[in-house]
Amino acid sequence: MARQQSRYVCQACGTAHLRWEGQCRTCGAWNTLVETLVREPEQKRRLSAAAPERANVPQSLSGLREAELVRTPTGISEVDRVLGGGLVPGSVVLLGGEPGIGKSTLLLQAAAGLTAIGDVLYATGEESAGQVRLRAGRLGLLDGLAGERIRVVAENEVGRIAELSRSARPGVLVVDSIQTVTVDELEGPAGSVGQVRESALRLMELAKQDGIAVIVVGHVTKDGTLAGPKTLEHLVDVVLSLEGERTATLRLLRATKNRFGSTEEVGVFEMVERGLAEVADPGRAFLASADEHAPGSVVGATLEGTRPLMVEVQGLVAPGSYGSPRRTASGIDANRLALLIAVLGRRAGVGLGSHDVYANLAGGLDLADPGLDLPLALALASSLRDKPVPPDLVAIGEVGLLGELRPVPGLDRRLREAARLGFKTAVVPRSRHGVAPEVKGISVIAVGNLREAIGHALGLAPDPDGRAQRG
Repeated sequence: MARQQSRYVCQACGTAHLRWEGQCRTCGAWNTLVETLVREPEQKRRLSAAAPERANVPQSLSGLREAELVRTPTGISEVDRVLGGGLVPGSVVLLGGEPGIGKSTLLLQAAAGLTAIGDVLYATGEESAGQVRLRAGRLGLLDGLAGERIRVVAENEVGRIAELSRSARPGVLVVDSIQTVTVDELEGPAGSVGQVRESALRLMELAKQDGIAVIVVGHVTKDGTLAGPKTLEHLVDVVLSLEGERTATLRLLRATKNRFGSTEEVGVFEMVERGLAEVADPGRAFLASADEHAPGSVVGATLEGTRPLMVEVQGLVAPGSYGSPRRTASGIDANRLALLIAVLGRRAGVGLGSHDVYANLAGGLDLADPGLDLPLALALASSLRDKPVPPDLVAIGEVGLLGELRPVPGLDRRLREAARLGFKTAVVPRSRHGVAPEVKGISVIAVGNLREAIGHALGLAPDPDGRAQRG
């Protein structure tokens, strides 16, 4: 069989070149040439003639038949939750995360659970087969069904991986990772744009034509995004992200794209000696265990899909040195922190313009929930005045530019979770009707603006002008 030819195609204008050049001669763009396989028109015509029944015929929307969606549980309930109920045969799942975060460990554990439906082919391009066996031994997967049905092959040529999959007919194919596999017809190195895109395309064709679920590991860049072309994320059906700090034990699994379910669910794991263990009570997993409640710490309630989580929001205000004051945020949007500092100074009488401000979400979380605006503002006010917020208080609400508090979705669900975990008081935005929600076991204080919230949380009585005074 003749070797397919490749061309270097400009991603800006589409011009094909015989060899790589730094600048496209047609449009003048720099570093836009990507090695691409030339697909012969005769081959396309043969494929079309072999499957005439697949010709597209327009149909009415009401006449379309719903595709039957079968899901296969992975044996890990937190993974199934994020996937929407399980793995769909014929789908392509991309799992990304920082180096050493636990991607390969999670996939090996999920592969062990998927052996209940058949064999799993584990193709590793980063590690040797012996290294995979060492990890399996640490996870206790060498014996039983997992030890028999997980087939490991150290291979990084995507054509060979596809041949092994078609001959072995596994239920699931795991490729670790997409940046290490190559296509023989391309000359570029592993991890280049052309190699990653062509490898992903061939794995997708394998999944759709043979009905094999494919799980692919993807590397991330230093700014936290998936490495390789954006086409990689467009081709796959599901994009998962494993997040967390390597020095901490908690891990979060999110879906940033899911054609078969919601992208709002989150799975919570804890890294232990025998791999990633599911957290029994995620609602309290990110709360501090210290008995002393210091100033600058406020508990907020966030909602990840249908799951409410209690989060400790920490703020530290220190006298500024010479020059511009520092603004440092970990797990919180830095722009949102700057906005709250401005609102606190202009609308609540809490001036932080000359102070260094540090904000952090405990447990290595990274959230963008507007419902955490109020606990962050209270934490900064508490730190500035060196007055702690009661440890049994939870704050929920979005802060506007005028200092007003706005309701957030799922308030009742957040309050019920706070009551279950033993919180006695909740400061929430006042509803449009002026009626505070009633939740058994917790006293709900509805306030209209940030000044009132600070007064209730820190025990400060407002003066006639509406400013909170020291209690």
